Amino acid sequence: MILRGADANRYLAKPDPARPGLLIFGADAMRVALKRQDAILALVGPDAEAEMRLSRIAAGDLRRDGSLLADAIKEVGFFPGPRVAFAEDATDGLAPAIATALAAWKPGDATIVVTAGELKGKSALKALFEKHPAAVCIGFYDEPPSREEIEAELKKVGLTQISPEALADLHTLGRALDPGDFRQTLQKLALYKWQDATPLQPAEVTALAPSSIEAETDDLTHAVAERSAAAIGGLMRRLEGQGVGAVEICIAATRHFRALHTAKADPGGLAKARVFGSRRDRMQRQLGQWQLRALEQALATLVQTDLTLRSASRAPGHALIERALIRIAMTRG
Repeated sequence: MILRGADANRYLAKPDPARPGLLIFGADAMRVALKRQDAILALVGPDAEAEMRLSRIAAGDLRRDGSLLADAIKEVGFFPGPRVAFAEDATDGLAPAIATALAAWKPGDATIVVTAGELKGKSALKALFEKHPAAVCIGFYDEPPSREEIEAELKKVGLTQISPEALADLHTLGRALDPGDFRQTLQKLALYKWQDATPLQPAEVTALAPSSIEAETDDLTHAVAERSAAAIGGLMRRLEGQGVGAVEICIAATRHFRALHTAKADPGGLAKARVFGSRRDRMQRQLGQWQLRALEQALATLVQTDLTLRSASRAPGHALIERALIRIAMTRG
């Protein structure tokens, strides 16, 4: 049985112990690991490992001995309670061993939980769980977490008092960060707001959000977008002294102007471009200084500069990107 979207997330929050097996797969290893962690916790509780009710089987071990999983589901633990037999990092080559365990499963046996990386449409492992009359197959593809997933994470860490503006920023942040970083950020916010009854505000989200290359170059990209050409040289020297490369600066500037271009073409563009907090407010003001055609010209300049930086050209990289940024800042329209 295949589950997708909201149905998949609801099932992972409360898996059915009467079903023999669950496959969770996807290219994002962290997202798969977090979902697997949630599912196993819901099935057997937080003390399962200490009480030996959780059997972990590595893919290499199962490959060497195909009977390990079938044996694990039949084991009788010293402590009472539900059990899970977990096979991690499975591949199509392990489909026969997992099929044997599923066929041998009886009510009362350990629930089989399997994780895998990205699986193709004709994957034998994926087909095994999809076609099984009682097992569950859940795949996570290259897409941001849904609103329901984000709100479930907020509830999990106890963040209930949130201003509408901060909630919008968190939804944007959830799309920008990988699942592990996002969960850690929510935990930091929950700790920061411990015993604080006031609603979470956008400034607090911005202050505790992870930094990035784009954040390090914000002063420079804002100066270019605000046409402060005179400030570019000093900011470039500072970044160069910090070891930020010319290509990194070009990438950050391209992202900034692509976000402005998206927002200029679409009123909801800044949210779609994953821009939040005070940076979003500042970029919203910058939009008034730019016409769509001028933004397209700026992006064309940055793309050409990026190609030159990555070519065999011997021209100094920082000088090339500095000249391009000054030219963009002096653009009319």
